[in-house]
Amino acid sequence: MNYWLMKSEPDVFGLEHLKNRPKQTEHWDGVRNYQARNMLRDQMKLGDQAFFYHSNCDEPGIVGIIEVVREGYPDFTAFDPEAKYHDPKSDPDNPRWYMVDVKYVRDLARNITLKELKEMPELEDMPLVRKGNRLSIMPVDKEHWDLIVGLE
Repeated sequence: MNYWLMKSEPDVFGLEHLKNRPKQTEHWDGVRNYQARNMLRDQMKLGDQAFFYHSNCDEPGIVGIIEVVREGYPDFTAFDPEAKYHDPKSDPDNPRWYMVDVKYVRDLARNITLKELKEMPELEDMPLVRKGNRLSIMPVDKEHWDLIVGLE
Protein backbone atom coordinates (compact mmCIF):
# COMPACT_ATOMS: atom_id res chain seq x y z
CA MET A 1 0.00 0.00 0.00
CA ASN A 2 1.09 3.53 -0.77
CA TYR A 3 0.38 6.58 1.35
CA TRP A 4 -0.41 10.07 0.13
CA LEU A 5 -1.36 13.57 1.17
CA MET A 6 -4.08 15.31 -0.83
CA LYS A 7 -4.71 19.02 -0.37
CA SER A 8 -7.98 20.85 -0.82
CA GLU A 9 -9.37 24.15 0.36
CA PRO A 10 -12.08 23.43 2.93
CA ASP A 11 -14.44 26.07 1.54
CA VAL A 12 -14.11 24.60 -1.99
CA PHE A 13 -14.11 20.88 -1.15
CA GLY A 14 -13.36 19.95 2.43
CA LEU A 15 -13.57 16.74 4.38
CA GLU A 16 -17.17 17.58 5.36
CA HIS A 17 -18.11 17.80 1.68
CA LEU A 18 -16.72 14.31 1.10
CA LYS A 19 -18.57 12.92 4.12
CA ASN A 20 -21.84 14.27 2.69
CA ARG A 21 -21.42 12.73 -0.79
CA PRO A 22 -23.32 9.57 -1.70
CA LYS A 23 -21.37 6.60 -0.28
CA GLN A 24 -18.93 9.24 1.09
CA THR A 25 -17.11 8.91 -2.22
CA GLU A 26 -16.10 11.48 -4.86
CA HIS A 27 -13.73 11.91 -7.76
CA TRP A 28 -10.64 14.03 -7.07
CA ASP A 29 -10.71 16.31 -10.09
CA GLY A 30 -9.11 19.55 -11.17
CA VAL A 31 -5.46 18.64 -10.67
CA ARG A 32 -3.57 20.68 -13.27
CA ASN A 33 0.05 19.98 -12.45
CA TYR A 34 1.93 17.36 -14.49
CA GLN A 35 3.86 15.88 -11.57
CA ALA A 36 0.68 15.45 -9.51
CA ARG A 37 -1.14 14.16 -12.60
CA ASN A 38 1.49 11.46 -13.03
CA MET A 39 0.96 10.32 -9.44
CA LEU A 40 -2.81 10.14 -9.99
CA ARG A 41 -2.44 8.34 -13.30
CA ASP A 42 0.49 6.01 -12.64
CA GLN A 43 1.10 5.52 -8.93
CA MET A 44 -2.11 5.72 -6.90
CA LYS A 45 -3.58 2.26 -6.48
CA LEU A 46 -6.81 0.82 -5.17
CA GLY A 47 -6.70 0.72 -1.38
CA ASP A 48 -3.98 3.36 -1.00
CA GLN A 49 -4.65 5.71 1.91
CA ALA A 50 -4.21 9.46 1.98
CA PHE A 51 -4.26 12.24 4.49
CA PHE A 52 -6.94 14.81 3.68
CA TYR A 53 -5.22 18.16 4.13
CA HIS A 54 -7.08 21.47 4.41
CA SER A 55 -5.03 24.20 2.70
CA ASN A 56 -5.35 27.93 2.22
CA CYS A 57 -7.32 28.40 5.44
CA ASP A 58 -6.79 29.85 8.91
CA GLU A 59 -5.18 26.69 10.27
CA PRO A 60 -3.83 24.48 7.44
CA GLY A 61 -3.39 20.88 8.44
CA ILE A 62 -4.29 17.22 8.20
CA VAL A 63 -7.91 16.64 9.20
CA GLY A 64 -8.78 13.15 8.01
CA ILE A 65 -7.97 9.94 6.18
CA ILE A 66 -9.36 8.90 2.80
CA GLU A 67 -8.88 5.85 0.59
CA VAL A 68 -8.43 5.44 -3.16
CA VAL A 69 -11.42 3.43 -4.40
CA ARG A 70 -10.89 3.89 -8.15
CA GLU A 71 -7.53 4.15 -9.85
CA GLY A 72 -6.58 6.90 -12.28
CA TYR A 73 -8.89 7.68 -15.19
CA PRO A 74 -9.31 10.73 -17.45
CA ASP A 75 -10.53 13.86 -15.68
CA PHE A 76 -13.73 14.54 -17.57
CA THR A 77 -13.95 18.10 -16.21
CA ALA A 78 -11.10 19.00 -18.58
CA PHE A 79 -13.38 18.32 -21.57
CA ASP A 80 -16.37 20.34 -20.32
CA PRO A 81 -16.32 24.00 -21.44
CA GLU A 82 -18.68 24.85 -18.56
CA ALA A 83 -16.47 23.22 -15.90
CA LYS A 84 -14.21 25.22 -13.61
CA TYR A 85 -11.20 23.10 -14.61
CA HIS A 86 -11.85 22.99 -18.35
CA ASP A 87 -8.71 22.67 -20.48
CA PRO A 88 -9.38 23.31 -24.18
CA LYS A 89 -6.11 21.55 -25.07
CA SER A 90 -7.17 18.31 -23.39
CA ASP A 91 -8.55 15.75 -25.83
CA PRO A 92 -10.77 12.79 -24.79
CA ASP A 93 -8.83 10.61 -27.26
CA ASN A 94 -5.53 11.63 -25.67
CA PRO A 95 -6.37 12.92 -22.18
CA ARG A 96 -3.98 15.31 -20.50
CA TRP A 97 -5.45 15.20 -16.98
CA TYR A 98 -6.43 12.34 -14.68
CA MET A 99 -8.26 11.82 -11.42
CA VAL A 100 -8.99 9.09 -8.89
CA ASP A 101 -12.04 8.39 -6.76
CA VAL A 102 -11.61 8.65 -3.00
CA LYS A 103 -13.74 7.54 -0.09
CA TYR A 104 -13.95 8.99 3.39
CA VAL A 105 -12.36 6.73 6.01
CA ARG A 106 -12.36 8.86 9.16
CA ASP A 107 -11.69 12.21 10.77
CA LEU A 108 -8.50 12.60 12.74
CA ALA A 109 -9.05 13.20 16.44
CA ARG A 110 -7.71 16.72 15.86
CA ASN A 111 -6.31 18.94 13.13
CA ILE A 112 -2.59 18.22 12.91
CA THR A 113 -1.37 21.61 11.77
CA LEU A 114 1.29 22.44 9.23
CA LYS A 115 3.00 24.54 11.90
CA GLU A 116 3.24 21.49 14.17
CA LEU A 117 4.53 19.27 11.35
CA LYS A 118 7.20 21.83 10.40
CA GLU A 119 8.51 21.81 13.98
CA MET A 120 9.22 18.06 13.93
CA PRO A 121 12.79 17.20 12.89
CA GLU A 122 11.64 13.66 11.99
CA LEU A 123 9.58 15.15 9.13
CA GLU A 124 12.19 17.51 7.68
CA ASP A 125 12.41 15.49 4.45
CA MET A 126 8.63 15.21 4.02
CA PRO A 127 7.61 17.09 0.84
CA LEU A 128 4.82 18.95 2.66
CA VAL A 129 7.19 20.76 5.00
CA ARG A 130 9.90 21.55 2.43
CA LYS A 131 10.08 25.14 1.24
CA GLY A 132 8.58 25.78 -2.15
CA ASN A 133 6.58 22.56 -2.42
CA ARG A 134 3.14 23.55 -3.67
CA LEU A 135 1.92 20.23 -5.07
CA SER A 136 -1.66 19.36 -4.19
CA ILE A 137 -0.82 15.64 -4.10
CA MET A 138 2.33 14.15 -2.64
CA PRO A 139 3.59 10.79 -1.44
CA VAL A 140 4.01 10.11 2.28
CA ASP A 141 6.57 7.61 3.57
CA LYS A 142 5.17 4.85 5.79
CA GLU A 143 7.35 6.06 8.68
CA HIS A 144 5.97 9.59 8.32
CA TRP A 145 2.42 8.23 8.04
CA ASP A 146 2.75 6.26 11.25
CA LEU A 147 4.35 9.17 13.08
CA ILE A 148 1.59 11.59 12.04
CA VAL A 149 -1.23 9.17 12.89
CA GLY A 150 0.43 8.76 16.30
CA LEU A 151 0.07 12.50 16.93
CA GLU A 152 -3.72 12.34 17.24
